[in-house]
Amino acid sequence: MSRPLSRIAPEWWDYTTLDAEIIRDAAAITLEDLPRLSRPGFQIVLHDSLEDFYLAEALEYISAWRQATADDPVGICGPIGPTEQLPLVARLVNELELDLRHSHFWGMDEWFEDGRDVPVTHPLSFERADRELCFDRIRADLRMPEFNLHFPKSDIDSYVASWSIARCAVMQGGQGDTKHWAFNDPVRREGNFLDIPPSSQEYRTLGTRVVELHPLTLAQNARTSGGGNITMVPTMAISVGPRETWRAEKVSIWHAGTHDNPLGQRLTAMMISKRIVDSSVPMSLLADHPCVQFHYFRGGFGSCAVAMH
Repeated sequence: MSRPLSRIAPEWWDYTTLDAEIIRDAAAITLEDLPRLSRPGFQIVLHDSLEDFYLAEALEYISAWRQATADDPVGICGPIGPTEQLPLVARLVNELELDLRHSHFWGMDEWFEDGRDVPVTHPLSFERADRELCFDRIRADLRMPEFNLHFPKSDIDSYVASWSIARCAVMQGGQGDTKHWAFNDPVRREGNFLDIPPSSQEYRTLGTRVVELHPLTLAQNARTSGGGNITMVPTMAISVGPRETWRAEKVSIWHAGTHDNPLGQRLTAMMISKRIVDSSVPMSLLADHPCVQFHYFRGGFGSCAVAMH
């Protein structure tokens, strides 16, 4: 039987093309059920407050960078959604006087417009956000060398090569409405993927690349970063790929309740836990990664019950 068309964008794959039973099962998950989805290789972590949530997220940077030595440089790949942890990272580095000379950082993604990565002067520039919220706030004598900061650029080869310079202890991210990490969105429903989305093996071959963004991703970024103005959001981006993701020792996903919705927070955890892998839900591919953690703010888990507003 053919898969249903997306209810969001019929020319794309996304979670609305899944079997309805999967959606129903995910929607029924309660906060009490959530910890039981943990299994070897996949851990659920709950946080009672936003203060604890964002401090724990910031401490992943510190834990990774503390491992770095001249003989074993270590880095973290970090997101722009969420961003609340970034000023905390800078404060911790300064207070602990952590010398970052052998530490590295990879940005996960960047907007792509007019045939190139957007400049740091672009109002939505991810690199600018990382620098202003974190790296520019670190004491000059503690900062990592500029060479150790790796942001996705039009010269994708240089970014890819940087993954061989240092060990990535953790790739940290949020989850988008399309159930992506970075900008690993579902693909268009065309060509070889007209009737079925890419297999997990096919999707896993994708490295850092320029991607066309799902309409839902454009709407989400307009909502979270642009006051709802979709016209200011580029339709393409450069995204770290699954190939680089599988080079990270751990993948750490943070659900504060401000990005993906209550259903999405449940759906991907259930699919990873039960190893239901389907590239229409890209996050589900992490079921095959050896070390994944999902962090939840209890107050942001929400409810899937119908409530008219």
